[in-house]
Amino acid sequence: MYKILSILLSYPRQEWLDHTDELHSILADQLSANQISVLQPFFEHLRTHDEIDLQEVYVATFDRSRKHALHMFEHLHGEDRIRGQVMVDLLAEYQKHGFEPADNELPDYLPLFLEFLSHVAEDEAKNLLADAVHVIGYIADNLHQSKSVYAPVMDAVVALSPVKPQPLQAAPVRNMDEALEKFGPTVEGLEPLLNQPSVQEVQFFRNKKFS
Repeated sequence: MYKILSILLSYPRQEWLDHTDELHSILADQLSANQISVLQPFFEHLRTHDEIDLQEVYVATFDRSRKHALHMFEHLHGEDRIRGQVMVDLLAEYQKHGFEPADNELPDYLPLFLEFLSHVAEDEAKNLLADAVHVIGYIADNLHQSKSVYAPVMDAVVALSPVKPQPLQAAPVRNMDEALEKFGPTVEGLEPLLNQPSVQEVQFFRNKKFS
């Protein structure tokens, strides 16, 4: 299940688009009738557009709109330098389970995270997803507001979590040059912290699963 959803949220490539019917069939065996019905427009989208058109929609959805970004830490930390450390921590969690990302994607890329969940025990996967579901739910809500064809796919990810997503206070978008001009560097000569971690961030990144 996690692997299939990871594929569906990945950049469209013909190598997996050729297996759209197979992916649909696998999900139909694992999701409720209502869930698969909600996903039907997405699969029709895949079937009725060629690779180039699908790639254009994907880029417009996830790369040109920050509120839809699939890099989870971007919503939590923005440009804050703490993002780098939690990225390292998440990569270490992957490697602890013998999962080595094959591509050059950052560890917080949602399709990569979902692929990782497909490599661990189901109970642990659910616990890890429960930690991340708040930011995933935030992305899902934004996709619904934009009436994106990808919204039901993100809903399917949220539905796998044992807990419901709570409202997320996303990190503000700020310009680092402006922050340096206004506040100056820290005493260590580094960039100023642009925002402090919220309670949800502390729960997400200091949870024992990400320690």
